[in-house]
Amino acid sequence: MKTKILYEDNEILVIYKPEGLAAQSARVTQPDVVSEMCTYLKSPYVGLVHRLDQPVEGLMVLGKTKAAAANLSAQLTKGELKKTYLAVVSKEDFAADIPVVWTELTDYLEKDAKAGKTRIVETGGQKATLFYRKRSEKEDGTALIEINLLTGRFHQIRAQMAHAGMALLGDVKYGSRKSLEATQLLGAEIPLKNVALCAYKLTFLHPKTMKKMDFESKPNKPVFDRYDF
Repeated sequence: MKTKILYEDNEILVIYKPEGLAAQSARVTQPDVVSEMCTYLKSPYVGLVHRLDQPVEGLMVLGKTKAAAANLSAQLTKGELKKTYLAVVSKEDFAADIPVVWTELTDYLEKDAKAGKTRIVETGGQKATLFYRKRSEKEDGTALIEINLLTGRFHQIRAQMAHAGMALLGDVKYGSRKSLEATQLLGAEIPLKNVALCAYKLTFLHPKTMKKMDFESKPNKPVFDRYDF
């Protein structure tokens, strides 16, 4: 089993999804988090409350019952289930200095299903908001940033940060020439197969006890080890 279980009780599972594993796949032969957990639980049901893109690693919470999954989904809608990410970005010359205080970034996104991408649009689209701040920076123009996601749009972090001149390392879909060059240079010493993004913090209320639950896990990708947390 590729998925790592960090916490389990009668209502929920908190797991660490590795990079390269889909949260849920339409292909019967392709492994994913949901099928692994159903096999582990010997149950036909596990509630997928939120997703992580296949290239992204990090924390997820799953409902073991439909009632628990519904409660967690409601928390997600109301902003009570909070996801915090770490990302390694390459700063473009035109981008402003990355702030060390929480800074809002709001755009409007439109999904291009045919291309499998999200585009920033001037009119229409879905509102997407996140907050970000710099944790540390290197002289090569790369930086470790922390991101609080307020809305969960398709490829939101990757699209918004790239549009703001801070494309994530390892992101071939949204990366700029500069970020892809930085990825290649680092790849000589640090393998980076997928996008440098990790959901490293997760906070929610337990669906039965309503006790606050906090989880944190350091990223597994070696690229994160270059930066001070």
